[in-house]
Amino acid sequence: MTNLRTVLSKHVDSGSLPGAVALVARGDQVDVQAVGHTDRDGTSPMARDSIFRIASITKPVVAAAVMMLVEDGVIALDDPVDAWLPELAAPMVVRTPASPVDDVVPAVRPITVFDLLTSRAGYGFPSDFSLPAVAPLVSELKQGPPQPRNVPAPDAWMAALSRIPMLHQPGEAWLYNICSDIQGVLIARASGRTLPEFLVDRLFEPLGMTDTAFDVPSAKLDRFTSYYVPGPTGGPELADAPDGQWSTPPAFPSGAGGLVSTVDDYHAFARLLLAEGTAPDGRRLLTPESVRRMTTNHLTPGQRKAGGLFLEGMGWGFGAAVDVEPVDPWSVPGRYGWVGGTGTAAHITRSTGAVTILLTQLQMSGPSFPESMRDFWRYAAEA
Repeated sequence: MTNLRTVLSKHVDSGSLPGAVALVARGDQVDVQAVGHTDRDGTSPMARDSIFRIASITKPVVAAAVMMLVEDGVIALDDPVDAWLPELAAPMVVRTPASPVDDVVPAVRPITVFDLLTSRAGYGFPSDFSLPAVAPLVSELKQGPPQPRNVPAPDAWMAALSRIPMLHQPGEAWLYNICSDIQGVLIARASGRTLPEFLVDRLFEPLGMTDTAFDVPSAKLDRFTSYYVPGPTGGPELADAPDGQWSTPPAFPSGAGGLVSTVDDYHAFARLLLAEGTAPDGRRLLTPESVRRMTTNHLTPGQRKAGGLFLEGMGWGFGAAVDVEPVDPWSVPGRYGWVGGTGTAAHITRSTGAVTILLTQLQMSGPSFPESMRDFWRYAAEA
């Protein structure tokens, strides 16, 4: 019978992955497997407590933090964000998505907190990366694969954002990534604390997520995995070593993809959502209504279709996708979660209490899923 270790070992033994850690759980039944090594040189065996750059599965964590501020009464879902983000008080929008960046019209209404949470504020990556207004997102805001040392501090980043036109009017279209970075700045300004401070106080400490942060201190670098990109011959090539970009606190803590974590830390966050916002010690961190909003699709069929490969079979809740249509092997209706560009994936299915988490070190080469992720999902669906 195929088991989880066999599924992971297939890709490590072939040389496509240096290592991986995965978890499949239903309630108190938890299977965790670690295979391979933390780097291609075999320096250390992969372990259950190995630390990974989790990239875009940072997004649901930050969305949960926004909902905490909503519950605190500090912000509301229908609030315009310009009270805290004045740089977005008068945004401009390209006349059509294909228009030059200087062919703009004013936004027809303010951007709201709800727009940010549903990734429909008008900023972000479309399915067509060749559109003129996409280029400044990469060159000015350093959107794309995480590079924490290269991104300017939040005030400078927001100033740069204010000079870039939106691709769509607020609420009109789903666009990827940048709304989660804006959420991180919103949390800091609305709470009066840095994003890392807020997350530690309100999420990480209550849940015992001791290895989740925006950097890795020197005492933990021996557990931090190396990060690879696909090389020209298909094999992994080193992109960042443990003492590289995540070894010091970043100027801009990225709400879209800046966290590092372990499989057990992220499982603690997943269990919070399955428990409708209640921590293991009985503390309520989120209300059931907030969790319901996070894990419910808010996109129209047209917005889902326009998302292309990003959203095949899926809609969007707050910070992550919600599966709407069955698409083998990755889309299971009702499931909530997302994938990260560093080969990470985390999902929950509230109806069954299932949690699936995959952590690897290899950057995805595009919006289509690598075979290692597909094999993991096939196994998880049958387990």
